[in-house]
Amino acid sequence: MSLYYDAARFLAPSEEQSGSLKSRVFGSKELKASPKQVYAIVAEASKWSPILAEVVEKSQLLQHERKLTPSLALLLVHDLILSKSGIATPATHPLRLAVTKHKARLSAELTKIRIRRGFGSIDGLRNHIAKVDVGETESDIPRTASSTQLQHPRWVRINTLKSTLEDQLQTTFAGFEMVDSLERILVGEPAGKILHVDKHVPDLIALAPGTDLSKTAAYRRGIIILQDKASCFPAYLLDAKPQDGTCLDACAAPGNKTTHLAAILKSQNQIRGKPRIWACERDKVRAGILTGMIDLAGCQDIVTVKAGQDFLLLNPEQKPWNEVGSLLLDPSCSGSGIIGRNDIHAVTLPSTIENSHVPDKSRKRKRHVKTDTKSIVDEAGEEKQELIQPGDGGDQLQERLKALSAFQLRLLLHAFRFPNARRISYSTCSIHAEENEHVVIAALQSSEAKQYGWHMLGRDEQINGMKAWPFRGDIQVCQGRIVDGSPGAAQIAEACIRCRPGTEEGTQGFFVAAFVRSAQEVITHGLEPDFDQDDPQNIESSTGDSFHVEEDEDWNGLSDSDDISAFTKYSQQ
Repeated sequence: MSLYYDAARFLAPSEEQSGSLKSRVFGSKELKASPKQVYAIVAEASKWSPILAEVVEKSQLLQHERKLTPSLALLLVHDLILSKSGIATPATHPLRLAVTKHKARLSAELTKIRIRRGFGSIDGLRNHIAKVDVGETESDIPRTASSTQLQHPRWVRINTLKSTLEDQLQTTFAGFEMVDSLERILVGEPAGKILHVDKHVPDLIALAPGTDLSKTAAYRRGIIILQDKASCFPAYLLDAKPQDGTCLDACAAPGNKTTHLAAILKSQNQIRGKPRIWACERDKVRAGILTGMIDLAGCQDIVTVKAGQDFLLLNPEQKPWNEVGSLLLDPSCSGSGIIGRNDIHAVTLPSTIENSHVPDKSRKRKRHVKTDTKSIVDEAGEEKQELIQPGDGGDQLQERLKALSAFQLRLLLHAFRFPNARRISYSTCSIHAEENEHVVIAALQSSEAKQYGWHMLGRDEQINGMKAWPFRGDIQVCQGRIVDGSPGAAQIAEACIRCRPGTEEGTQGFFVAAFVRSAQEVITHGLEPDFDQDDPQNIESSTGDSFHVEEDEDWNGLSDSDDISAFTKYSQQ
């Protein structure tokens, strides 16, 4: 199975990967399978991914076989129903058996799709797929006139929990030439060893795309962290204050944003030896990745991981959640802002949004449907969302965006219910307005926002680096969705921050906005804290048994129908 596990890491483009698919595969030192085989299966599966994703979804494979991730399902189904040699594993391997027992259903769904698309044979469909140009899927990504010549930088965040920017410039990057203009890196200047200190986010530098830091002591020890510039915006914009109380990262794995938040708090002298950040991750496997990232970054004494904890199942009124003052919300999204590579097709992964009529017999307690769609972990440990590209079929794209945006709104409205919260950052790596401005405006127009006193953090109130960021929300989108009594479209658009892929700013496609309420609103709508943050009895240790699952017996989260109905209600007002 090493072939499929290795291939899953390269199946989708990610924020932290640099270079072509071929260079990444053949240059990887961690592969157990043949690089040639890995490259071949990833290239083929990516071409077929829109069709295979639909096959997996229609057959409900992921709902019946919970051990499979969307990426593994895509690869295994590809080889099962499309490859002449079949699945390259022993006949008795559990994952092979999990897929092959559904072969009849999977083949039937493929036949339906083929007929629906007007192909009389599988060979006809193969010929059609083979004719698709690899670069066509990038045509819908917004770019500037000159951006087609721009390269994506290697962004590196200095982990101030372990070092400083000044120290790293004198040690790890001692042989690099510092340049004032990011353009010299974007245009691929031959000079090679050049770096640019970012003007928006502190302790962030840009290097040439091909720069390899994997063998440096700073990388191995977590002193430097590979993190796209846009990915640094959520924790920076949140700008958590000492008086805000503890912080909660609602969808924390793999941990780049969590560790960035920890570094920011530490730099502001907000840490007094007790954990100040709760990091929730509902998937225990991904929670292991999160834990490893936190250990590597050196913030075990700041962050407490809640492995297996679904954010939506937290009861905001119970301790310690009623002490949360700031929330970082970076939910699953389409991933449409992630810059693809020119030698691999945009990848559509099957959704893991479940249908209620497929029961989970392994659980004794009644559970609500899972709606998280994260699935891919890349070389740097960065986990990626279900990738939906602008080139996907219109109906399929809109259906998925509707489901994702409803889920995102559901999470945001749940965050509004935390009684002592004062600040929330909401972000996606999507370029779709449905997941961005639509969700923000629906949240602003919700009864929760009115009841609890939430409003957007205006541009003039944002921390300096974010205030200076030039790309803002889409005012035309905002104009089409606001209702009487809501803030003006221009005001909302200015409060939103967008990053455009392939521009002179060198970022992925990204969106972030913040919500705030005053101390008086917290007093009016919240609870008076009676929880002593400095009492070690009240804060679970970040060492030892800190990664078990805690479940609130008297809180069952939101109802399954809340997400879609809430989004429909608020977005159509």
